[in-house]
Amino acid sequence: MKERIISGNRRALARAITLVESVRDDHQQQAQALLSDLLPETGKSVRIGISGTPGVGKSTFIEAFGKFLTAQGHKVAVLTIDPSSKRTGGSILGDKTRMEELSRDPNAFIRPSPSGGSLGGVARRTREVMLLCEAAGYDVILIETVGVGQSETTVADMVDIFMLLLAPAGGDELQGIKRGVMELADIIVINKADGDLIPVARRAASEYRGAVSLMRPKSKHWKPKVLMTSALEKAGIDTLWETIGEYREARSADEELTRQREEQAAAWMWAELGDTLMNRLKSHEQVSVALPRMEADVKAGLISPTAAAQQLLAIFLEK
Repeated sequence: MKERIISGNRRALARAITLVESVRDDHQQQAQALLSDLLPETGKSVRIGISGTPGVGKSTFIEAFGKFLTAQGHKVAVLTIDPSSKRTGGSILGDKTRMEELSRDPNAFIRPSPSGGSLGGVARRTREVMLLCEAAGYDVILIETVGVGQSETTVADMVDIFMLLLAPAGGDELQGIKRGVMELADIIVINKADGDLIPVARRAASEYRGAVSLMRPKSKHWKPKVLMTSALEKAGIDTLWETIGEYREARSADEELTRQREEQAAAWMWAELGDTLMNRLKSHEQVSVALPRMEADVKAGLISPTAAAQQLLAIFLEK
């Protein structure tokens, strides 16, 4: 499978992603062995996280951006995270129908992944999927988040550049954007800047530039930029791509971008360690027996949550 993935075989890539996303132990062992073999082929892409408020036109924007990039000779992978239903565990997975034109492009690969209930709606295996796409020769990876919320922090910790997509409005709408999300953004994009909305978009861009100037930048080499685009009219996309190039060049100074990726890899290891330990704890036979009673005692106020956790951990660590 390794050779077929490296050669760009889409079917092999899709099968490898399914393997990585499987929860079966034997599949996970196969997936990790495959990822280890492919690791030297990864890390050569531009990793871009894209988030935005509902109704901002994320899908239309990603399709326009993706088509622009493939026309420039790039291979683009779009990883979209769909919210899983808490009641049924299913997810909509409708991104291919929302990006029909891009999904037919031979140089684009769209993969919707259910969040599986993981923190912030971000699929636990998105990082591995990203590596597989890089090994398959995709040199631009776009990761779309569900919305503006906790998932932004998770996605920002796995990409090179984080873009926040906003509608052409300001004032009260500006107050509604969480400061934490604004601080994550390397580039803020005012989308739908067309027709009668152009003056509104200009005012919004001015307000956001003012807001950004008051925030402490993440990098000493880069101050967040505010741009305007129209995905509908394909306007401003070329300027955005040029700005991404400027960002990468600026942050390559002192190898800042390289260090960011190294820190992200270490954080990924700790996150995986935490998830693995929690799964082992919950599946432990003696812990599984004690857990319902302990949880009932915590709810009834008979024992503190800390004491209950320590007792469960002691059971888990018993020889």
